[in-house]
Amino acid sequence: MTRDWTERIVGQLEFYWDVHLWPRLQGLTNEEYLWKPVEGMWSLSEHEGNWVLDGGWDPDSQPATATTIAWRMMHIAAPGLHNRAQAFFGDDPHPDLEMNDWRRMPTSLPTTADAGVAFLAEKYRWWHDGIAGLDDESVLRPLGPKGGEYAKDSMADLIIHLNREIMHHGGEIGVLRDLYRAGLR
Repeated sequence: MTRDWTERIVGQLEFYWDVHLWPRLQGLTNEEYLWKPVEGMWSLSEHEGNWVLDGGWDPDSQPATATTIAWRMMHIAAPGLHNRAQAFFGDDPHPDLEMNDWRRMPTSLPTTADAGVAFLAEKYRWWHDGIAGLDDESVLRPLGPKGGEYAKDSMADLIIHLNREIMHHGGEIGVLRDLYRAGLR
């Protein structure tokens, strides 16, 4: 079986991470990480003794108009990379839960910039190494029950979706860093 398809979509993620996102995360401060330039932004909040994504534990919450760098990074890292890597790569502690189930989420999320960057890097590496080890046959296979409502979609569909999410939120992180550096505080 070939790896042409796999190498292309994994290569897309690697290029974005190495050239665009990872360099933009260097030097992130705690103030920037949690910066709220407008009222009502979602960030990280304490809930039942743990730090969670605003809106993440409340299924009835309405999306905020804007989110902090911390929220965007943890949105990529936790429900994006962590939940999917846990569901599909390694020893899954929740074999009966679909990939999008919030019970897969880490108990508490990092509230400092350094810890947030390290957490995102760890989850990226877990996801990256899992998808990089797949051959084209595995990438084109349907997700199955762990895919939930996307069970019939392929792993390639999921990888492409996560690539888009990382690029989308990564670009927003870059814009927020630019605004912060420009003094819009």
